[in-house]
Amino acid sequence: MKDVAAAAGVSVGTVSNVLNRPDRVGAATRSRVESAIEKLGFVRNESARHLRAGASRTIGYLVLDAANPFFTDVARGVEEAARDAGLAVFLCNSDNSRQREHEYLELLFEQRVRGVLVTPVDPGGVGRAALPGIGVPVVLVDRTGGDDWCSVSVDDVYGGRLAGEYLVESGHERFAFVGGPDSIGQVQDRLSGFRGAVEGAGVLTELPTAALTVAEGRAAGQRLAGMPASRRPTAAFCANDLLALGLLQEMTRLRIRVPDDLAIVGYDDIEFAAAAAVPLTSVRQPRHQIGRTAAELLTEETTAHESGVEHQHRQVVYLPELIVRESTVRGS
Repeated sequence: MKDVAAAAGVSVGTVSNVLNRPDRVGAATRSRVESAIEKLGFVRNESARHLRAGASRTIGYLVLDAANPFFTDVARGVEEAARDAGLAVFLCNSDNSRQREHEYLELLFEQRVRGVLVTPVDPGGVGRAALPGIGVPVVLVDRTGGDDWCSVSVDDVYGGRLAGEYLVESGHERFAFVGGPDSIGQVQDRLSGFRGAVEGAGVLTELPTAALTVAEGRAAGQRLAGMPASRRPTAAFCANDLLALGLLQEMTRLRIRVPDDLAIVGYDDIEFAAAAAVPLTSVRQPRHQIGRTAAELLTEETTAHESGVEHQHRQVVYLPELIVRESTVRGS
């Protein structure tokens, strides 16, 4: 900054004002300083600035599974809202590991980020014991956390019920649920809603999976295809679209017709769902809006925290919607 000030013929304080409070500097002086900054290739030290000001311009987002396109879309919403607020996003991936989640939370707090967005591994949220008492705001994403946190989530029980009611109304009597592990709260909720919808309408077969991946969907397809035709489900609800796409791939390989022999419903409505060989019926979540709303809640809380204003936690819950495509429409 001293070099910039000397080159522009102004004081260091004027350079500081141009960088932080440009409205306080006249247009001609500001232009000279900006020209000097460009000529010298000056880049200010944000770390030092944070230490002096006591406020960071970075937030952290700890996702559950970076390989899942759902979280990619949520992260885009987070980044968009953060950018609007003049903030940068530090993205971390717990990969469904409690140990990695703990390590990343520690790292984020050590970096004194402005706030943290997290989709925790534990369906019950992040335990307070895992969070240091340094006053960094935390917002739960795609999870609920009671009154202790701001949170943004989707009513997954309702989403599972939407899928089940639709398949019952379509005339099916033998159903399969493909999903797991049951340690993931969303899987439990989607199964609960689906089970409640099909109960009394026929037989439900549960095909648990070790992960929410295409490979696990293919493996579930092999198990389903191995069942006697007289007992084999005619409709399957998958806990996410990746499982559904894997199941669809396996049915195609084994020449089991979709939807004539097996109707398939996914969850999330990721971009690949509509582009599948047989376009996939899916329960749509407002992925981008989830991320944007979560970042906005975090910004509200950090602003209140820094201003010494009392903050009231808010829990935002969105309702999903069923998007019907060819994977469930017989004779299409």
